[in-house]
Amino acid sequence: MGGAVSAGEDNDELIDNLKEAHYIRSDLVEQAFRAIDRADYYLEEFRDNAYKDLAWRHGNIHLSAPCIYSEVMEALDLQPGLSFLNLGSGTGYLSTMVGLIIGPFGINHGVELHADVIEYAYQKLDTFIKTCDSFDKFEFCEPSFVLGNCLEITPESRQYDRVYCGAGVQKEHESYMKNMLKVGGILVLPLEEKLTKITRTAYNIWETKKIIAVSFAPLAQPKNRDTGKSKAIPLPTLEVRTLQDLSRITIRHTLKQIENFEKVKNYNLAKNAPKFKRRRVHRRCLDSVMLTNKHLQYETEDEEEEEEEEGRVHCELKPEPLVNLLREKILSLPLPEPLKMYLLYYREK
Repeated sequence: MGGAVSAGEDNDELIDNLKEAHYIRSDLVEQAFRAIDRADYYLEEFRDNAYKDLAWRHGNIHLSAPCIYSEVMEALDLQPGLSFLNLGSGTGYLSTMVGLIIGPFGINHGVELHADVIEYAYQKLDTFIKTCDSFDKFEFCEPSFVLGNCLEITPESRQYDRVYCGAGVQKEHESYMKNMLKVGGILVLPLEEKLTKITRTAYNIWETKKIIAVSFAPLAQPKNRDTGKSKAIPLPTLEVRTLQDLSRITIRHTLKQIENFEKVKNYNLAKNAPKFKRRRVHRRCLDSVMLTNKHLQYETEDEEEEEEEEGRVHCELKPEPLVNLLREKILSLPLPEPLKMYLLYYREK
């Protein structure tokens, strides 16, 4: 479903329209949406439709409408350090936006039914990390995807702070979905034709809120197997971060703090700098009418010359291209090139 929001010319205009329609209501969600161009997750021949508020499907590849994703992101109430599970993770578009908010010390897992879609998602994730300048504005939690049916996850699997299901959930599977949540966790899913938010407030206490009417394809049911038993799907394993990864996170975080401090310092210097006003020369008017007219004529000519000079100055001040300050700082460090490239996540640009 979709079509609730006017089409945009580009990603920023699409986000502006989502904000105006109150689908995007928080700064964190807005920043995540602006950081990732929705068109980058389309096949090249379909990019012209990327900024319409419509769902898109091509074969097994699927993207929900922007208004749906924005409602989901708002309902999940994401914060740094949370664990997130995306059931039916698809192209990885939503998982990547979530990773920008939960940060490097969060957990970002996805389960997808189709192997070709997982391959597509990893290609898009790699492109985002290596080529998108907005990547350096965030501390990122990379998503990990596993192949399988989300209704066959092993019962002993860990629970999550936030869970989203991207397919219609039948009523008989509601309890199965709820049990994936930690106490205090939030589950967002299409349930009985309504996008629904379920909060686990205590071990056996749940709060349910209907958000908007939606139409999703139903969850694929597990296939009958020869043994009569369903195939258990293990979720991605939790690995302790290496010292090398922790060092990269810390160095990049420190450089960002320095960058932000310098921005604030430069802003304050510019704000508090003494302002010099241009002194206008006013000629004294004489009693003679003829001389007064001449005076007025001269003064008008002087003002026109000043305005023309101001116009020339403004024309000469062309906007400079945006500079990736974090990248510039890393490249200026007195370090071996391979280490610089590691700090940049081997960025291609």
